[in-house]
Amino acid sequence: MDELLSLRALTRRFGERLAFVGLDLELMRGEVLGLLGANGAGKTSCLRVLSGNLAPSSGEARVCGIDLARSPLKAKRHIGYLPERPPLYPDMRVGEYLTYCARLHRIPEVRVAGAVARAMQRCGLEGAERRPLATLSKGWRQRVGIAQAIVHEPDLLLLDEPTDGLDPVQIRAVRDLIRALSAHCAIVLSSHLLPEVQAVCSRVLIMSQGRVVHEARLDVEPAAPRYRLRTAGPAPPGLVGALGAESAEVLPDGSVLVALRAGDSPAALAERVMAAGLGLAELSPERGDLEAVFFAALAGEQAA
Repeated sequence: MDELLSLRALTRRFGERLAFVGLDLELMRGEVLGLLGANGAGKTSCLRVLSGNLAPSSGEARVCGIDLARSPLKAKRHIGYLPERPPLYPDMRVGEYLTYCARLHRIPEVRVAGAVARAMQRCGLEGAERRPLATLSKGWRQRVGIAQAIVHEPDLLLLDEPTDGLDPVQIRAVRDLIRALSAHCAIVLSSHLLPEVQAVCSRVLIMSQGRVVHEARLDVEPAAPRYRLRTAGPAPPGLVGALGAESAEVLPDGSVLVALRAGDSPAALAERVMAAGLGLAELSPERGDLEAVFFAALAGEQAA
């Protein structure tokens, strides 16, 4: 895979206030990196530096091997950026606006129409070319914002809170779009929503107070799925052995934490419980590992 982004000890301060410090990473084509953290963790400042809109205080950022500080215009040709608020002009129409953006990216005039058509098709904007931006819903404005970020087919795509404020249908559409785009570039997106990062990212950096407190891959084979089981009455002594699971642990509250074997399913587990003559009061997935890691990392940072 191509290395599209390389950071070395990247740091940004605003006077005495630290935005983020000591970022080190390499990002390859096809990877989606999630910057996860509470509001004020430094995610947006990081994306502003990576987009070239804010200079780093120290450290180095290279995009496609090009030093972003030394050759900003050359590096920015490879970058697409969607800020938290899409940079739209409400008096313009969709097609007119995207044509304007294509020209800002110095796409040759003979290729502008084709580039705009491809961006609109990839973002599901067919038929909306003449719609005024002022009349669009937030979900459609996000699509147009992503279209302006990819109209020049960048190698690195930066998305700041791309699904913030969208309804569930719009969130699903944006997630599908991000997955499709990741086949052609590397993507860095920021979010304070754990399900968002878990749904689309292959890697995650958890940030707190400007520092990376945890880094992990999310595209590795998951461990055995775990479920919390609760019977109608107290768990009988022989219940754990009768579950036929990879492992089972009776918790202090009387529920049972069950790890399923490969090929097993929660439905089959429920059938076994019912066949044993026990009432099934609860069978729910245990909260995701990323959620547990996230809160553990934040707790560790606050205690430090």
